[in-house]
Amino acid sequence: MIEQGRDCKDVVTQLAAVSRALDRAGFKIVATGLRECITGDHADGATPMTEAELEKLFLALA
Repeated sequence: MIEQGRDCKDVVTQLAAVSRALDRAGFKIVATGLRECITGDHADGATPMTEAELEKLFLALA
């Protein structure tokens, strides 16, 4: 867009939209992973995590 001489406002708007889309995709991936940790529904047969372990893992994302 920049190379095409588009307006700065258009470029920033598109970058913001892409950023939000990536954030949503990332949160979906994390939510799915945490759900698997809670239920213990792993392909490798791992045991479910405790609430404290999940909290520590989730806070590591911040």
